[in-house]
Amino acid sequence: MGLTRTTELTFDVVRSLSWTQGLYQLGFSIAFGMNVWQSFFGGVIAHKTLTRQQFGLLQSRIFPVFFSLSASLCYGLLAMWTFNHPDVFANYTKLSNADVAQAYLLGATGLMHSANSFVIGPKTQEVMNERHRLERLEKKSYSDPGVSDDMKALNKKFGILHGVSSLLALLGVLTLGFHGVWIANAGVQGY
Repeated sequence: MGLTRTTELTFDVVRSLSWTQGLYQLGFSIAFGMNVWQSFFGGVIAHKTLTRQQFGLLQSRIFPVFFSLSASLCYGLLAMWTFNHPDVFANYTKLSNADVAQAYLLGATGLMHSANSFVIGPKTQEVMNERHRLERLEKKSYSDPGVSDDMKALNKKFGILHGVSSLLALLGVLTLGFHGVWIANAGVQGY
């Protein structure tokens, strides 16, 4: 039941609120807000403010929490979406079905964040730690001219992993943004 225009806040009005829709909106808002903040503001500010080693250490602490929480929120939203839209299970092969398409977006976003959390992030951290070790051993920064072939290989591997991670994070922002536009227009309620 939707809330009609009311001027008085009473216990009956609060009791009539759709708590599942409200929780869905809050979960989505947290997920989307976190993704936008980390992708476009927090990471950029930290990169411009901190030394490379401090920035790497900060990101190594933030990313596991950020990606795990983002994935969990997406999976929670997917569960709520499919519960409130039973046609998702009946039509799961029909991507032209709007409810099914939204479910796939949420699932894909959760998978992208899970990949960053459990596969790409840890591999990137390993490469970054190896690069730091090699810098101390060679007494050169990874970006200095004349670095060893091992450092060049690590730089290339880091660049690939970082690029994939960044692409998945950006796709996560875009898919959540599209879902936000969808629910702003169609709502979250099912039938």
